[in-house]
Amino acid sequence: MRIAQIAPLYESVPPAYYGGTERVVSYLTEELVRVGHEVTLFASGDSVTQARLISPCSKALRLDSGCADRLAYHILLLERVVQHATEFDILHSHIDYLPFPISRRLSLPVVTTLHGRLDLQDLVPVYREFSEMPVISISHAQREPLPWLNWKGTVYHGLPPNLLRLENRAGQYLAFLGRISPEKGVHEAIEIAKKSELPLKMAAKVDKQDQQYFDEVIQPLLRENPWVDFIGEISERGKQEFLGNAIALLFPIQWCEPFGLVQIEAMACGTPVVAYRRGSVSEVIDEGITGHVVHDVPSAVRAVREISRLSRPQCRKVFDARFVAARMAKDYLNIYDHLIDEMAQGGHLSGKAREKSRGYHTGKRPVLRPSELVAS
Repeated sequence: MRIAQIAPLYESVPPAYYGGTERVVSYLTEELVRVGHEVTLFASGDSVTQARLISPCSKALRLDSGCADRLAYHILLLERVVQHATEFDILHSHIDYLPFPISRRLSLPVVTTLHGRLDLQDLVPVYREFSEMPVISISHAQREPLPWLNWKGTVYHGLPPNLLRLENRAGQYLAFLGRISPEKGVHEAIEIAKKSELPLKMAAKVDKQDQQYFDEVIQPLLRENPWVDFIGEISERGKQEFLGNAIALLFPIQWCEPFGLVQIEAMACGTPVVAYRRGSVSEVIDEGITGHVVHDVPSAVRAVREISRLSRPQCRKVFDARFVAARMAKDYLNIYDHLIDEMAQGGHLSGKAREKSRGYHTGKRPVLRPSELVAS
């Protein structure tokens, strides 16, 4: 199969540091190449891949201090995709709704994995307009704000099985890995560790929009609690030691996390997770096997105190069964086949959406009621 993978340009594929979406795109791309597919990756020029690479920019935009307009390069990215579109059997986008206008004009299937949150009101008009677009969720919980989209499946993330290895012996600290932001619950991770009377190591990046939260909330906590070790961003190489030597990973999220890649990274090391019951957590964590799903600081502290009862080899066994890249690629290939067959049969859009698409090309734009926008 000739497959195009379209990645965001903010980070390289795979990213040098933080970057969940770009990391998943890398794992998927390399697995598809490994099993014999002809893959082209649209990504930043500093990406590393066995696929053919087409790049509208020389390096990842987040790390490019000379880039003042990141959207400009994404528009160029879309133009590159259109220029090469006839070379593919399917386009797989990971850049949210940006490709939707061109997708209506292309005569090949285009599917989008939605990697982010969908509970923002600003998204509703866009997704109402493009409700016929085939989309894939990364958890069932992610769909809840927009259940009427044209969902084609849920595909959980997967990692290469040899990326991280099982560490049978836990260390003496709790771990937090990710991004410093209120929705990630960093302040509560510190509180959980404090009440558990255990050291906490935090490997996390600070985005510009979260700098005030870091300066006003987290920095004072770091000064008050010297047993909290703030490491900053770590690379992929650093995760093995950081996660593998932890007693548990703390994941006290304050929002509906669509997936949470760090959960399965910890699982791959045999490290159990203590996570708040929000978003995808209950889908990813097997309660009492790969961690504990809790609802506040006191219940998290109790879970930490009982975490040594969980088997680290069993955590790894669950990871191997549920969250490897080969399974992820197989799930996506099944969806690709389905979409290609649908288009070959002329049925790639629901009835109402097909009328809308025809109206778009003829200049007659029918106005559909919300109830008519639900995918059939």
